[in-house]
Amino acid sequence: MAKRYGGKFSPDGASSEHDTQKPGPFLNAKRSKAGGRTNMLFIAPLPLIWKAFTSEPIVMAQYLMALGLLLFAAWMTREGVIAQEAYDARKVARRPALPRKMVGSLLTGAGLAMAGIAGFGPVDAIIFGVLGTVIHSFAFGFDPLKDKGAEGIDQFQTDRVARAVEEAESHLASMSDAILRSGDRQMERRVDQFQKTARDLFRSIEDDPRDLTSARKYLSVYLRGARDATIKFADVCSRNQSADARAGYAALLDDLEQNFAARTQKLLENDHSDLTIEIDVLRERLQREGIRNDA
Repeated sequence: MAKRYGGKFSPDGASSEHDTQKPGPFLNAKRSKAGGRTNMLFIAPLPLIWKAFTSEPIVMAQYLMALGLLLFAAWMTREGVIAQEAYDARKVARRPALPRKMVGSLLTGAGLAMAGIAGFGPVDAIIFGVLGTVIHSFAFGFDPLKDKGAEGIDQFQTDRVARAVEEAESHLASMSDAILRSGDRQMERRVDQFQKTARDLFRSIEDDPRDLTSARKYLSVYLRGARDATIKFADVCSRNQSADARAGYAALLDDLEQNFAARTQKLLENDHSDLTIEIDVLRERLQREGIRNDA
C-alpha cells in the first residue's frame, strides 16, 4: 500500500513533537480593518491635484487646501481605526486620548466644503460638508468614549494594568519595527510567535489585575531586554549575516517564550486555586447554617 511521505522538510511535517504542539503566530488572529476603505481615503482626493493646477491661483489654493484636509482626515481615520482595534483586543483599556475617527469625520467635512467653495458655491459647500461628515461617521463609526475594565475591580488597579499593558505593547511595537530592519523573514515570524505568547500573559493579567504585581517584571524588565536585544540583532544583521548572532537571538526568544508561557499557566492555576478555596468556604458556611443539602 502506498504511504505518504512526511518528514522535517515536508509541507506539513514537523521537526519535533514540540513543533507539532506549538501554536502558530496567527492563531485566533483577526484581519485588520486599517486597510481597504481607509487606503481609499488617500486615493479619492488625488483628482483635486488636476483641478488645482488647471485653475486660477485663488481657486488653486482652495483646491490644494481641500486636498490637504482630506489627506489629513484619511491619516487620522486610519490611526483611529488602529487605536480602536487595540482597544477592542484588550479586556482592560483606556479610551483614546484623542478621538481620531471623529476628528477625521470633521476634517473630511471641512475638506469637502472647501472643495465645494472652490468649484461651486457656499450653499453647495455646506451640503458637501454635512454629507461628508455624516457619511464618514456612518462608515467608520465613533471612537471609544469610555474606559473599559472588568466590573467589580478597583479602578485604581484597572488603571495600573492599563498603563502597564500600554508600556508592554510599546516594547512589542519596537521589537516589530527593529526586526523588520534585519530582513530575516524567519526571525520576523519567530518574533510574531513570541509576541502572541506575551499577549496571552497580558490578557491573563487583565482578567485579574491582582496578578500584575507578580508579573510586572515580565511586562517591563523582560520585554525591555527583549526589545534591546532585537535592536542589537537587527544592527548586526544589517552589517553582516552572522550565524552565531542569529542562533543566539533565536535561543533568547525560545527562553522568553517558555518563561512567559509558564508564567501565564501559573497565573491560571492560581486563579483556579482561588476559586476552589472560595467554593469550599461557601460550602462550609452553607453547611453550618443548615442550608446545604447533601442528599
